[in-house]
Amino acid sequence: MKPAEGRQRVVIEDVRPQVDSGRFPAKRVVGERFVVTAAVFGDGHDVVAARLVYRKQGERAWRSEPMLPLGNDIWSGSFVVESEGSYQYSVEGWVDDFATWLRDFKKRSDAGQDLSLAWQSGALLVEKASRRAKKGDAKRLREAMVEFRARGESREPSGEASQGVPAADVIALMERCPDLRFGSRYKPDLELEVDRERAGFSAWYELFPRSTSPVEGRHGTFKDAEAWLPYIAGMGFDVLYLPPIHPIGTSFRKGPNNAVEAAPGDPGSPWAIGSAEGGHTAIHPELGTLKDFHHLVAKAKEAGMEIALDIAFQCSPDHPWVSEHPAWFRHRPDGSIQYAENPPKKYQDIYPLDFESEEWRSLWDELRDVFLYWAQQGVSIFRVDNPHTKAFAFWEWVIPEVKKHAPDAVFLAEAFTRPHVMYGLAKRGFSQSYTYFTWRTGKEELMEYFTELSQTEVKEFFRPNVWPNTPDILHESLQNGGRASFMFRVILAATLSPNYGIYGPAYELGEQVPIREGSEEYLHSEKYQLRSWDREAPHSIAPLIARLNQIRRSNAALRNLTSLRFHGTDNEFLICYSKRSDDGKNVLLMVVNLDPLRTQSGWTQLDLKELGVAEQGSFTVRDLLHEAEYVWSGARNYIELAPGSKPAHIFELVSWNAEEAEQPGSDQQRSKYDD
Repeated sequence: MKPAEGRQRVVIEDVRPQVDSGRFPAKRVVGERFVVTAAVFGDGHDVVAARLVYRKQGERAWRSEPMLPLGNDIWSGSFVVESEGSYQYSVEGWVDDFATWLRDFKKRSDAGQDLSLAWQSGALLVEKASRRAKKGDAKRLREAMVEFRARGESREPSGEASQGVPAADVIALMERCPDLRFGSRYKPDLELEVDRERAGFSAWYELFPRSTSPVEGRHGTFKDAEAWLPYIAGMGFDVLYLPPIHPIGTSFRKGPNNAVEAAPGDPGSPWAIGSAEGGHTAIHPELGTLKDFHHLVAKAKEAGMEIALDIAFQCSPDHPWVSEHPAWFRHRPDGSIQYAENPPKKYQDIYPLDFESEEWRSLWDELRDVFLYWAQQGVSIFRVDNPHTKAFAFWEWVIPEVKKHAPDAVFLAEAFTRPHVMYGLAKRGFSQSYTYFTWRTGKEELMEYFTELSQTEVKEFFRPNVWPNTPDILHESLQNGGRASFMFRVILAATLSPNYGIYGPAYELGEQVPIREGSEEYLHSEKYQLRSWDREAPHSIAPLIARLNQIRRSNAALRNLTSLRFHGTDNEFLICYSKRSDDGKNVLLMVVNLDPLRTQSGWTQLDLKELGVAEQGSFTVRDLLHEAEYVWSGARNYIELAPGSKPAHIFELVSWNAEEAEQPGSDQQRSKYDD
């Protein structure tokens, strides 16, 4: 079968980024440069040109940026995303007759050939372009057409006629007025989802408001939590994450340490949501009122923080939905509702929702309205509990629905599950995702995992948010490594990923006792009881965390995930990696001792080209953690790190003989008119 237009001679392939062949959008944050590459080529020897076209959802007109050749038929173009929302983008390619003419013209001129006919041919191309150009450009092109014809009609000797070349402004105008009649375009158009900056760079602090009371044993309130804001903001966190703040059921309420039965006065688990006082849009009476919550949100904002709210779509047996919408739950043969169960474990205090319910449409609407309700109360960040136990189609629908009304909403997926499931949730709209960092403790596994996150196609849709601990997870490395393990793990978290968080104050105070050997559950877990914390304890690593967050805010390199590169060391306990800002002006080099018990020393094996450092000569690094400077030379440099006192270096390169590092979309790319 003949094509509709057989004169399209350019082929466009391998457009990147695209997620699952365009099924899902790529992701960026406001202010980022979005770089697109593609293989663009044609038959024969004519010059090919390409451009990147894009538009924001709702715009009719397409904008364009030139694509420049990188070599071997690979082209690159970019644009800076200026606002959040959905974008479309594609690549166009065409045979550039004027560029072909100019290339051959220069060759004829260099060879001293007669250029009369060449000038006449160029005049025809310029005349056609003048018909496509805007008014001002068209006038100049018509003048150029006359000039070209005059040169072509000249009777000067060929040697003298060869001296003429087209004016630079004419060449630039011809670039702006391409002949796209037989151009090709990559199909289908691809999608890009742009979030606000907080989605790409954030430091989270998880806090149970009920444990903020200054009086031991008394249930904390939102007003009590307000008193903690200067402490949390002082450590440099910008997201304060609250576990569920809703009424807690009394039926089958759990006691301390996940006891099957609760004693009178036991507060129960915040994740057993719902009671006679209300469900997912109600507030636990002991925490305060909606007005109190609004006040907390406002005070957090004054302190430079946002409130993130836990959204856990599950119900206690006392939740109003149980009686009002019984069809939203799965029933057992005896007619009772199926509680959560992971045999042999039983969670009688929680009823899962049934996403195969005959009334799934009304269920979806109600769950969407939960998000919208809290967005109306000033919450724009949602940490979603166990999203992998809910239908994927639901998330793909509900997240855009919420963003229609709250475009700045950020969603964090708490899904410690299989890789494809985690990635599938990210593709379907989650802004950030929990990771396996908690269980990656060795040098090689850390390097392998973070290379996957930062250097493969995963980086286009999956934004890692790394946590060394959570209320559910006290990893054995923290149980056995002492204070030093808490120090180096938070350093890794804060520098490997632009997004990270800790569950505090358990983390900075070094809470490390499990409920039993081999378990990752905390003894006296806050999930089941009130706790009191001594924020002034001398062993607290809060000062270290404050310094880390200060370094993060002051160094653009740490906002970047994709610049992460690992460097060699000759010691299995020393991990070395670098990051650089988009403009290459801010370069950081981290070296961390992964041994919490012993001092470790060794020699680096730096990739100097990656650091932008010349092979010859010395360079100066400043340790941002310990305020010391060192003069280094070459790839091999000595490191010695002692757990507890100096577990890591965060070096800033402050003086070095830099080599130019070519960046995609930079001025160092060749023009299509270059030989």
